[in-house]
Amino acid sequence: MLCLYVVALILTLNSQQCENANTSKLVEHTAASFMNNMMSGKTYFIYFVKQVNSAVKTFIEQLEMSADVLEDYGILIGKVNCSEEAVEKYCTEEEVMKKIYLFRGPDILRTFDIDTVFDVNAIVSHVLFAVLFDEVRYVHTPAELQRAERSAKGTRDIVMGHIRVLGLPEHRALMEAAFVYGSKYQFILTSGAPLLRHMEIADPTAVEACLWFLHCSRVSQASEPCPHTLMRKPLTTINIHTFLQLMEAPLLTETTEDPAVVDVVYNHLNVPVVFLFSQPETLHLDRVTAENLALRLRGEAGLVLVHRDNPSVKTPLAFNAAYRLPQEGVRYFTLRNVEEVVTLFREQLLPKEEEEEDEEDGGEDGWSGVDVLDDEVAESVYRDRGSPLDTDVLLELTAPTFSAAVTQNRLMVVLFYVKWDAVSMAFMQSYVQVAHALEGVSGVKLASVNCGEWTDVCADQNISSFPSVLLYQAGEAAQPYRGMLGAESLHTFLLLCRPAPAASHVSHVLTFSRPSCPVHVCRREAPSPLELSSAADVLSFLDGELYGRHEALARVRVLGLFAPADPAVAVFVEAAKSLRGQMLLGLFVNEEADAWAEELAVTLPALLVSRGPGVRREAHALLPSTSHDLVNRIRKAAMDTFPELTVDNLPWYLELGKPLLLLFIGGGESPQMAQPLEEMREVQSAGRVDHVLPCWIHLGRTPAGRSVLKAYLGFVPPLPVLVLSRLGRGGEVFHFPSERPLLSENIVQWLQRIENNQEQSAGAIPDTPWDPPVPFYDFLAVMDEEAPGYASQRNPKVKPEGKRERPAGEAMQEETASPAGGGLGAALNPQTTPQHTEL
Repeated sequence: MLCLYVVALILTLNSQQCENANTSKLVEHTAASFMNNMMSGKTYFIYFVKQVNSAVKTFIEQLEMSADVLEDYGILIGKVNCSEEAVEKYCTEEEVMKKIYLFRGPDILRTFDIDTVFDVNAIVSHVLFAVLFDEVRYVHTPAELQRAERSAKGTRDIVMGHIRVLGLPEHRALMEAAFVYGSKYQFILTSGAPLLRHMEIADPTAVEACLWFLHCSRVSQASEPCPHTLMRKPLTTINIHTFLQLMEAPLLTETTEDPAVVDVVYNHLNVPVVFLFSQPETLHLDRVTAENLALRLRGEAGLVLVHRDNPSVKTPLAFNAAYRLPQEGVRYFTLRNVEEVVTLFREQLLPKEEEEEDEEDGGEDGWSGVDVLDDEVAESVYRDRGSPLDTDVLLELTAPTFSAAVTQNRLMVVLFYVKWDAVSMAFMQSYVQVAHALEGVSGVKLASVNCGEWTDVCADQNISSFPSVLLYQAGEAAQPYRGMLGAESLHTFLLLCRPAPAASHVSHVLTFSRPSCPVHVCRREAPSPLELSSAADVLSFLDGELYGRHEALARVRVLGLFAPADPAVAVFVEAAKSLRGQMLLGLFVNEEADAWAEELAVTLPALLVSRGPGVRREAHALLPSTSHDLVNRIRKAAMDTFPELTVDNLPWYLELGKPLLLLFIGGGESPQMAQPLEEMREVQSAGRVDHVLPCWIHLGRTPAGRSVLKAYLGFVPPLPVLVLSRLGRGGEVFHFPSERPLLSENIVQWLQRIENNQEQSAGAIPDTPWDPPVPFYDFLAVMDEEAPGYASQRNPKVKPEGKRERPAGEAMQEETASPAGGGLGAALNPQTTPQHTEL
């Protein structure tokens, strides 16, 4: 098996040559040869293709390159041309070209969407993961890891890898190591944040992939934890191989030779070596110090204790330590304490190995366009079924306790869920994280209701989809949460919704961590709208001290300017309540409002929009309208004129109905990426593209943009890329010529040529409904089959007076505009916007 791993190392080092080899090992099967292979008992990865378009052609090229790699693991890759050889069952399925099958003999091990196995790394990692499904354990919580440790103690060591998104190069490297070393170590895979905190990772949000070695084989006591060592290099095939060899090497080597001639295993593994010099009279203390330092640097450097009393050791007495970097000579220094050496190595001597950003694929996160569909959400919940969540921080409400609970707190947040719904249980993890982040904050309490047990409570609250979150505040109707089903979105929403204390404003410092990034917020509670009484308050709210206190929650401020006794104030207040949790709104009803309006050349009543210090404020006149119309007006006014599209804001900008002039960029803040942005801003500020919406996507911050770009063009060209997407006009997509410089004049000329029908489209987005991957289960029909007429007699309960009613048009607004309801936001990034379960 080790020889096989050496082959894998060679393949990794020469991946370009291997992937561009002329001889393809992708087998073209006929119907007869396919059936014969099924009877052979071998493992095959088969793609059934009917017609070849640009996307399918690209996928087949990736399959051909993967065939060379997987053949070394005993897995063969082939395809069947269904237009020539019709294989029963597989060539007749409606979505035949969207699926690829992994067979072991006649049995199907796993079926993949081709969007999931989109390149060589994704193919190799997912196939090996499926083949090793029984050998590689998947854990999510500390309790599951502790059970795995208990079973391994005294017998074998554990190699645990954390991969945030499957299908990336790190996932491939880990699976290749598991294939080779699986008989020697117990491999464990995790992808969630709870275990990172358990493994003493200070900031789980900053970790994309990492690996630990758990030394369990020499632990005999059941109560004793397994010591663990973190691999501090990127997860590559070579680094994992080296790391595992270091784990097998002696913790400390002792020698009587001079460091210049010492030959130890670390030299052959190309890692640094630290030498400590010992005197006979302090041998015991020196050995303890060397062992402590060896434990601190384990996996990064080898440690050798040199007995100085031997004549062959020629080290000057002025030094008590030395180190040797790979391919370099020995350097001597004086050791004062262990921490000093650790700092020297980690911060100065060891090279900072950073993953190269592949601009063609959108940088370090460009690989992240891996679709996670509902069935994969269900699979992750199923794998975590044995690990109950720490829900002690939540108040579990029942029919007898519900009414009293929602009136005892200034802000009561209630999650309505059912245990059989995968999305509910997946969102429950984020909900618990938010509850922990807000634990101890006065006036805010998070609770939950299991609608599978307390159906009457959920019916009384008009719950029609799961999961649903409602906010209850004294004297007000329940407010639904329609944001993203993620921890940070809900956390920010609740901070913006939190009512002000009865006394004066009080500052709070909250620290909250979620799976993608930490939020540090120093804030004052702000009701919606925040009533301002003076010009100084207005300036503070727009871009002064008060703005700075809330900047982490909401960057844009919207201020309503009204003359005293204006009846439109009531409409604005009602609209502000509807927008509570989404943005910060201020209200200035004062005689001085006339001076503000005159300065801004607008008549009262008016909206004033501020995007922060140094940015010109925008003023908009307010016409008489309803609160619903005013909500839409405020949202439109708060939109950026040159926005960065994200999963959160995409639906709002699509509602404008304009074609998207969309710039895709990636990588860091390099001039190569900054210049196209400046050119686009110049085009937008000149007012020459009012018929389109100039916008941009950073593939590093929004990895799902990669799949959008691939859907537009059928491939991912080198960045930056400019496209024009006419979603409302036949779905045409135009690609700015890559050979032309991305300059403002060239962009305007290109748009003019498109308007004159002088440019050929690069593709089209089909106008097809985005239905769920599986149809909803009709429970009532099943009940009628068992007991005819039973379900039809279950009439809805008449709503008692005073219960919450959904305003007219609210349901439509939720479906068309809200990111939490699926829709286009869910299509851009299904990982973060899973669909609700409708009843």
